[in-house]
Amino acid sequence: MQTENVNMGKQIDRPVWWKVDRVLMRRKVLAIAPQFQIFDEQGGMLLHCQQKLFKLKEDIRVYSDTSKQHEIMTIQARQILDFSAAYDVVDTQNHVKVGALRRKGWKSLFRDEWEILDPQDQSIGWMRETGFALLRRFFNFLPQSFAIEINGAPAGVVKQSFNPFVFKAWMDLTQDPERKLDRRLAMAAGVLLMAIEGRQRN
Repeated sequence: MQTENVNMGKQIDRPVWWKVDRVLMRRKVLAIAPQFQIFDEQGGMLLHCQQKLFKLKEDIRVYSDTSKQHEIMTIQARQILDFSAAYDVVDTQNHVKVGALRRKGWKSLFRDEWEILDPQDQSIGWMRETGFALLRRFFNFLPQSFAIEINGAPAGVVKQSFNPFVFKAWMDLTQDPERKLDRRLAMAAGVLLMAIEGRQRN
């Protein structure tokens, strides 16, 4: 367990980010460069993510906190256009590719869908919009929800909070107690939802 400072100078134990199965994802407002943050259920920050500006291809860096001293992962698009782009997720601490996430462009015209790929680019699952997806095409202020499946079995859900100004969503991976879905890849998927789907909504 790692310890972080909290209000009033108190200290509480925070689980390391990749051991947490339920997180709050939030897109930071009033930031020059798009920034995304992931918190545990008690409000403790687990990850801070920043999207690089003026890049032809999406380039998102994931850090342990807002100081940006410790880079944990990179999420980088292979193509300039993101209509059906694939995004490589690399663990920069261990210098290994975790996997990739590929947006299903044509399918996403009606229902947002992402394919989850292993390090060899083999499909191992998907993240698919549920609920009133088609209705959202006309009323994009409606919150989104996603189901996550890995190796043919349910792994979790993402449910966006109703907030017309700030993108906030809960990711719940408690359906995957055996952790078949690499949590690094799961967190990267959440960041891409904030970056891509959240941007389109705005």
